[in-house]
Amino acid sequence: MYHRYFIQFAFDGTNYHGWQYQPNAMSVQQMLTEKMNMLFREEISLVGAGRTDTGVHATKYYAHFDSLRDDLGKDEEMLFKLNCILPRDIAAQRIKLMAQDNAHARFGAIARTYHYHIVRKKDAFAANRAWELKWRNLDADLMNKGAALLLQYEDFSSFCKTGSDNNTNLCKVTESYWETEGDRMKFVITANRFLRNMIRALVGTLVEVGRGKTSLDELKMIIETRNRSEAGTSAPACGLYLADVRYPKEYGLE
Repeated sequence: MYHRYFIQFAFDGTNYHGWQYQPNAMSVQQMLTEKMNMLFREEISLVGAGRTDTGVHATKYYAHFDSLRDDLGKDEEMLFKLNCILPRDIAAQRIKLMAQDNAHARFGAIARTYHYHIVRKKDAFAANRAWELKWRNLDADLMNKGAALLLQYEDFSSFCKTGSDNNTNLCKVTESYWETEGDRMKFVITANRFLRNMIRALVGTLVEVGRGKTSLDELKMIIETRNRSEAGTSAPACGLYLADVRYPKEYGLE
């Protein structure tokens, strides 16, 4: 009899070509699967909460897998051993036996939160972990007004990577704002789903708002045209972090 588990972990995506398997490059999914198979001594298949692009990070990511063993979620020593054999840039945080055999890391998610980090001066410790901007004079108030506008819309076609095969480009954004502390800025956005490249395109466009290159009226026009070519250039992947994935209460993952 197989048992359904969720594994929670974090990763620095700098050295990986995203979460999902790639034919000729190392991914987080491949690395984690190989180490878990080695430790658990059985062939497991990980299903992640969603894809991430090359260089994108996660501070809280979930995947599910099935195992013949029923003791993995109770054994803290097993989690310790897994972290010992994982590389430094992937950290397992917990393994939980699920009460529902059909609990799904991707399709069961009801909301995801992403953070995007910007630094406005050279920072030796921000390399590959934030977007270092050459434009220091950003109007944070205008950027927050632009971020708030996103709550009024559901069609984000203007911020979707061209050629994506989505069934719909509708997303329900429930949280969208900027936090500023000194020379650091963080964009926080929560939605029920995201389109491919959506957040990086939004950040690139909102930076143009902060620079005074795009007005709030022009931002509305960009959204309403539903045309990717009207929006700004995508921000670099290095500043993007998946910060949280939320599931129904019955999953018991709070």
